[in-house]
Amino acid sequence: MGRTNPTYRDRLSTIEDEWGAYRRALRREDQYILDHLFVYARDHADAAGCLNHSDPLAPIWMSIALEQDRRISELEARIGDLSDE
Repeated sequence: MGRTNPTYRDRLSTIEDEWGAYRRALRREDQYILDHLFVYARDHADAAGCLNHSDPLAPIWMSIALEQDRRISELEARIGDLSDE
């Protein structure tokens, strides 16, 4: 028998489609940012699929938070390196 539950990647794709009207209403530069946030969610889809959370948005928000915190840490390190010079 095949799987009866959609995979996390399938659910993520559905959520991204549901946000399509919102995306179209954004300014062009903000559309790019929203697209990038969904890239963060796709980058962490393996971990999110293991979680099997009842709310598929929860791992999306956590994926976005993880990536943004990583980016902030990298920028802080670069600033630290520049101020040491």
